[in-house]
Amino acid sequence: QVQLVESGGGLVQPGGSLRLSCAASGSIFNVKNLDWFRQTPGKQRELVAGITSGGSTNYADSVKGRFTISRDNAKNMVYLQMNSLKPEDTAVYYCRMYPAYWGRGTQVTVSS
Repeated sequence: QVQLVESGGGLVQPGGSLRLSCAASGSIFNVKNLDWFRQTPGKQRELVAGITSGGSTNYADSVKGRFTISRDNAKNMVYLQMNSLKPEDTAVYYCRMYPAYWGRGTQVTVSS
């Protein structure tokens, strides 16, 4: 059984930084693609960043140059470093292990 647990969310001022973490259980971690999604009320969940089992990454245009996704297969962890945060980054952030394993999310609020 795969379980994902996100942490690291919180309240930050515009221009600030946060680092999200996602801890995964299960022995299949290092062969799976991992993604960070986010969702705001009334909107569809959107892909923020993804990383393949080989370490290739992709980002939504809205976060390119500000966010960095990384993974540590030895620790079964995936991270999202978020810099230069904007109010529009406010959302619940979810970790996903391909194809359909999800965490419960962590709230990120960017506000002065």
